[in-house]
Amino acid sequence: MQIVRFVLSSRHAYEGRPSDGPTPAETWSPEAIELRAGHGVVGDRYAGHRAHRDAALTIIAAEALEAVAAELGVPPFDPALARRTVVTRGLDVERLRGTDVLLDSGDGPVLLGGRRPAAPCGWMDEVLAPGAHPLLRGRAGVRFAVLGSGILRVGPLSVTYPERDTLFPDDELLAARLDPARAAVGTRRRQA
Repeated sequence: MQIVRFVLSSRHAYEGRPSDGPTPAETWSPEAIELRAGHGVVGDRYAGHRAHRDAALTIIAAEALEAVAAELGVPPFDPALARRTVVTRGLDVERLRGTDVLLDSGDGPVLLGGRRPAAPCGWMDEVLAPGAHPLLRGRAGVRFAVLGSGILRVGPLSVTYPERDTLFPDDELLAARLDPARAAVGTRRRQA
């Protein structure tokens, strides 16, 4: 598992109607981010806002974006366009919904609380490709509360749980729960 990119911005870009185009908003991709418990990602648009306390950071699997592009028959998307804070590879992000999790990219673990799905909006059809919006449902990422302070960096990532889950008490079952092969699948239910 690894963190492949961070996407931060000081303001929202997708406001109003998609047909009007995005609002100019500076976006940057640092090599590391600082997280503060109860505050969020230092410097990001959601940090310190009470309304976003339980959704201060969003994680999406790169595989999910790649799968949607492949299903639409278009070139791979720039992950920055989805405007999710953390882009991972090899992590079944959707399985982290409803759980507290420790992420460690080399500077010590940071406690996050997986809260709710990051529902895609109609803007995805405009900025990614027509048809991206419905295909991202159930795999557009998870919004997290920042419960612990620390640093996350681009590179190798380990994921652990603060307390052993009684449903997954051993390492083999825990590994199955975070199956990297499921990173592109998400929780979508698709009719054949």
